[in-house]
Amino acid sequence: MEYKALARSLSVLLALVAFCMVFCLGAGVLLSEGAVALKSFGPPILTGIVLLSIVILSGGDSVSLSPRTGYLFVTLAWVFSASLGAAPYLLSGSMSRLSDALFESMSGFTTTGATILSDIEALPRCILLWRATTHWLGGMGIVVLTVAIFPLLGINGRALMEAESPGPQVDKFTPRLSQTASILWLIYIGLTVILVVLLLFGGMDIVDAMCHAFAAMATGGFSTKNASVAAFGSVYIDCVLTVFMVLAGINFSQYWKLLRGDFRPVFSDSETRTYLLIFSCSSVLIAFNLRGQGLYASFGEALRFSSFQAASILTTTGSATADYLLWPSFSQAILFLLMFVGGCAGSTAGGIKVSRILTLFRMGLAEMKYLLNPRGIYGIFVNRTYMKKTIVYDIAAMVYLYIASILVSTLVVSAGGYDILTSLSATLATLGNIGPGFNLVGPVCNYGFFPDWLKLWFFFVMMLGRLEIYTVLVLFTRSFRKR
Repeated sequence: MEYKALARSLSVLLALVAFCMVFCLGAGVLLSEGAVALKSFGPPILTGIVLLSIVILSGGDSVSLSPRTGYLFVTLAWVFSASLGAAPYLLSGSMSRLSDALFESMSGFTTTGATILSDIEALPRCILLWRATTHWLGGMGIVVLTVAIFPLLGINGRALMEAESPGPQVDKFTPRLSQTASILWLIYIGLTVILVVLLLFGGMDIVDAMCHAFAAMATGGFSTKNASVAAFGSVYIDCVLTVFMVLAGINFSQYWKLLRGDFRPVFSDSETRTYLLIFSCSSVLIAFNLRGQGLYASFGEALRFSSFQAASILTTTGSATADYLLWPSFSQAILFLLMFVGGCAGSTAGGIKVSRILTLFRMGLAEMKYLLNPRGIYGIFVNRTYMKKTIVYDIAAMVYLYIASILVSTLVVSAGGYDILTSLSATLATLGNIGPGFNLVGPVCNYGFFPDWLKLWFFFVMMLGRLEIYTVLVLFTRSFRKR
């Protein structure tokens, strides 16, 4: 195993995470929180400087990580990044327990948005900004960001990006993978800046606007308010965030095609159309149900709240403008089913992904045709492209492992004495990187009541879901330990 390359890569990545804390440190000074900001971010930033200095001074030839080492690196990268990201919470005194800080940090980096905090508004603003920054870094992928600059340090990041990137396969639309990663990040930054400006027009201050823009584009969910987005009570803000949550759930390679003027493949993409159809139908059905029950004065108002919650759950953002546990059972059932779906492959959303569900659906249709005519040959096509058996097998295996992970985690949580709905929805919310669930982990609740050992379990489950099962579980196989 390439231990030198592994150590070098991890050092660079942690230095990048620490460098992002400089932004929060500067913001703390401007917000008259210089003392707490220096106390919170100073030691982690110093650690990052030391690590990067060692990498630069050590020099050496260009190195590459094999796929085997790449899986180990990506998993360790998320564990170490979350551990370093937990330091500001402990150093600032915002949290006193290590399990709480680790849970909050991993929830941020994996864009889960689940929190152990009951009084979010009591935290220093610079800490709230760091919570949102962990979302933004994890949304596009901390490893993808590292791959974008790895050529400058003589490290090949192909195996790393393939291990972290969401979806059945990595979209490579430029000759060099590092260039692809750079373009993805530039699109991500551009959309984030646009959203920040729009939220400023809606009356948010700069910190609130940046935090909620980071959360929406990363499909995270951390808010600066105890009542989440509902605290603003603004139709404009609700609509803007709904639109950008939906945009964040679309494959980012589609935006590159649009920028190049290649419109036809985007509008004919079956995954994008299915994703938008699921969102639209869910929003309208919930709106009719809410209006029919008389919970809102007009259909337009019902649609405002239904579309926000549908977008939030479907894209695994987890923000809230209403307590959906007070909604009718039919509306709750739709939201519960959306927890299994997620966004598109190549987006910042979590979940199983629409492309996998669409592929398995067409596989089911092909099998039924085969039963009716065993002599026929029926291929599985997505976007008029034949899906190779290896890809279909990979998707089926991943979905099986995803469901198996849900069952195992539900048993683990229920072993702590919690009811089946809380155990199941907490598992779905953390494995799918959604955040809020049902019953004791509903949209107005938090995860602070869980014991330390379950918080650490959720730490693992959130990472398992963000890295889409394979990358983490492969480390526990006998084949990985063998040379």
